[in-house]
Amino acid sequence: MEKKDLYKLTDQELLVEKKKLMQSKLFLAASIGFMAGILIFGFVAWSLNSEKRFGFLIPMLIPIIFIYRMLKAPNKNKDLEDILKERKLN
Repeated sequence: MEKKDLYKLTDQELLVEKKKLMQSKLFLAASIGFMAGILIFGFVAWSLNSEKRFGFLIPMLIPIIFIYRMLKAPNKNKDLEDILKERKLN
């Protein structure tokens, strides 16, 4: 939503958007934890392997890229958080 559209919303509609925001943050945190677990498992498996093939580490870049993109995603909801603080709905 654009910032102008958020200002037009009533307090009840903003509270619904806040609930969606919290669910989104929870899903984001769980996804980051899952990807971090994959990374840790991969690095431990690689380090315990007797043959240290560096080609095995290339697929480990995929979770790193996903984690980076997920960490950049919360900045999209900054406008909603600002309006919730402004109306003291947090």
